Amino acid sequence: MSNARATHLTRRGILAAGGALGLGAVLAACGDDDASKKGGSDTKASAKSGPWTFKDDRGTTVKLDKTPANIVAFTGVAAALFDYGIQVKGVFGPTKTKDGKPDVQAGDMDISKVTVLGNEWGQFNIEKYAGLAPDVLISTMFDAAGTLWYVPEESKDKILKLAPSVGLSVFDVQMPKPLQRMLDLAESLGADVKSAKITEAKKKFETAAERLRKAAKARPEIKVLAGSASQDIFYVSGSNLSIDLEYFKALGVNIVEPSAKALKASGGWFENLSWENVDRYPADIIIMDDRTSTIQPADITEATWKKLPAVKAGQVIARTPEPILSYDKCAPILDRLAEAIENAKKVA
Repeated sequence: MSNARATHLTRRGILAAGGALGLGAVLAACGDDDASKKGGSDTKASAKSGPWTFKDDRGTTVKLDKTPANIVAFTGVAAALFDYGIQVKGVFGPTKTKDGKPDVQAGDMDISKVTVLGNEWGQFNIEKYAGLAPDVLISTMFDAAGTLWYVPEESKDKILKLAPSVGLSVFDVQMPKPLQRMLDLAESLGADVKSAKITEAKKKFETAAERLRKAAKARPEIKVLAGSASQDIFYVSGSNLSIDLEYFKALGVNIVEPSAKALKASGGWFENLSWENVDRYPADIIIMDDRTSTIQPADITEATWKKLPAVKAGQVIARTPEPILSYDKCAPILDRLAEAIENAKKVA
């Protein structure tokens, strides 16, 4: 394995643990989880017959004799499809927490009604996957190379031989684009995209986007820092590459930017700081990675953190670096930040 390849894989591990902010490499492991094999959604998609074709963001066109019924997807993708009335058979990626509850990335899915092929980075039970007789595998992509998220590098060849795959890009694009692409995919799978529920959700997203735009324009002095916490390191994300931060910036939000040198070292994603240097970048609002792989604000005990002006002012809110790509789930993300900016005190 070349050094370049090893670096790429390490960065994938970092992104898995902390998304666009990083938490360090995660140990790969072979594993599985138990779940029943099928379930349903309150919003039913209509059955579609005849050939199925979909061109993904790699430029790959998947053609099948009929619309996929046995769908296996990355957890976040499955959660988005669920919002559109599409039920998958199997998932891989963060699905359940240590106490057995649904992971934040599982959204509204009933996780007891899907087969969990792997709950952590590096886990993917190929035997269970084959047993589902998959018609298609769907995941997101966090790089320009088209690497399927949470499909283990060491076993991808075996996995991808069992069914065609679809990749949706969440790399260096703004949130509306992958939202539309997910809607296109859901429609191809039978979702009624003109239903009142979906139409209303899209309208709420557009309203929330306009609210955030107005809040940012009215309060340009408010600095927003995107952070993620691990035991030894605090990560500060740059506004490029991530679909949420790129969109926030396009709407006018004043995002705190790490140094160009630090960003280059991480492939453009983040800068890692020791807890002693957590105050390097002044911020009025801190948006913190809400995934279960990260330490949440209430559990951070570092004295330097507690002294930050934004923390002392109570101006720390959640950030969702891997949004569930449905309008229903993304509208609240925009409203949350808009409200924080509207009500923020200038403390930096």
